[in-house]
Amino acid sequence: MRRTVAAFGILMLASLPAAAQNVEKAPPGGNYKKVSELVKLPDFLPGVGTLYVNPSTPEGPFLAYDHAGKLVSTIYMVPLKDIDSQKAFAELAAPGCNVDHVSIYYNAGHPGVPDPHYHIVLWHVPKAQEQLVAK
Repeated sequence: MRRTVAAFGILMLASLPAAAQNVEKAPPGGNYKKVSELVKLPDFLPGVGTLYVNPSTPEGPFLAYDHAGKLVSTIYMVPLKDIDSQKAFAELAAPGCNVDHVSIYYNAGHPGVPDPHYHIVLWHVPKAQEQLVAK
């Protein structure tokens, strides 16, 4: 059941239009803040990049940038308890450019999101370019 709910959510995320503001280069404008300034994390997370989030939306979107400041992915961190309770996540957007592919990863918790959750990663670059945030 969890997989079905997660798969449906991914399809909904990938099909939504991009937000009006330009977030393709770091730092993004608006209410976005650098995650490393909000919680104890490094500025650049290998495999993820440099993250920005609007603190009023704890599930995301988290905007992830490579070393050159280019948007490579948009990440949502969806708590397992919300999936289990069949909480709806309507109107989730993929700010920035088109989505090339989607990855889902389970995470037991980390600074900023201590509860078990899934990372839903909307990649804006082809699979071969994921290495831009590898180290």
